[in-house]
Amino acid sequence: MRVLVTGATGFVGRRLVPALLDRGHEVVTLVRDADGYAPPEGVNVVEGDLLEPETLPPAFRVDGEPVDAAYYLVHSMDGGPGYEERDRNCARNFAEAASAADVSRVVYLGGLGEDRDGLSEHLRSRREVERVLAEGSYALTTLRAAIVIGAGSASFEVIRGLADRLPVMVTPKWVDTPCQPIAIDDVVAYLAGTLEVPETAGETYEIGGPEVLTYAEILRRTRRQFGHGLRIVRMPVLSPGLSARWLRLVTDVDPYLARSLVEGLRNTVVVEDDRIRELVPVELIPFDLAVARALDGADDAGGAVVPGTGASP
Repeated sequence: MRVLVTGATGFVGRRLVPALLDRGHEVVTLVRDADGYAPPEGVNVVEGDLLEPETLPPAFRVDGEPVDAAYYLVHSMDGGPGYEERDRNCARNFAEAASAADVSRVVYLGGLGEDRDGLSEHLRSRREVERVLAEGSYALTTLRAAIVIGAGSASFEVIRGLADRLPVMVTPKWVDTPCQPIAIDDVVAYLAGTLEVPETAGETYEIGGPEVLTYAEILRRTRRQFGHGLRIVRMPVLSPGLSARWLRLVTDVDPYLARSLVEGLRNTVVVEDDRIRELVPVELIPFDLAVARALDGADDAGGAVVPGTGASP
């Protein structure tokens, strides 16, 4: 199958591309800077920008032939003024270009969480991108995930930073919110496997790892891998703004991401619909093993992460 991957230089994309090649697919990637991208052998590289629709048509062809399917793995992680509109415009330009090229299938990696729960700003943006992509003439398959455990994941890198540096944490009460993290290798397996199961076309699925944990448990078990224990002091009156400022003081996370992560703590992100497991069987990696692989870089496909281009729940 001929497949286009957007966000190929991001956290998920740079792992998905070699997985697709291993499965025998022809792959074309859309990148903003072709000179700064070192693709795996055999990948067709097209330079373009999702905010410049006139640059997109060449990406939907491989050696003169139209692509059969495309992955949308682009989402702003750096925030800033107008980022939601920018994400909408990128998704709209992609949907229009994919529809004009008669692409039959598109696969999108979004965020887990129910609209009824009052999603954080970050998750609302992801859901909006999902709605825009659904306007295309192709069959959209959406996979929704919570925290992805892997080297380079924005969420996991914050967890790593906290677990490595702090023996005591003062946290909001939301630290007891349930979450179902998933290893990056399992995300890639679902993304690649979904493309090969026609029944998944046009459907939305939830994906998660084998364990449901609170954020407090995630932090404790990650710190345990550094050989240390962790004491958590809950402060019910600690506001998201104060929590975000504290997070910025003790980690290297940027201001927008800090607030997004803290606000996201209020949302329960647990798989409620596991239909995907019957259609795309994946032997899920336990949380502790996923963390160990991330800490030693064993799950890293290599390559630099380009800010704002990778989907990393």
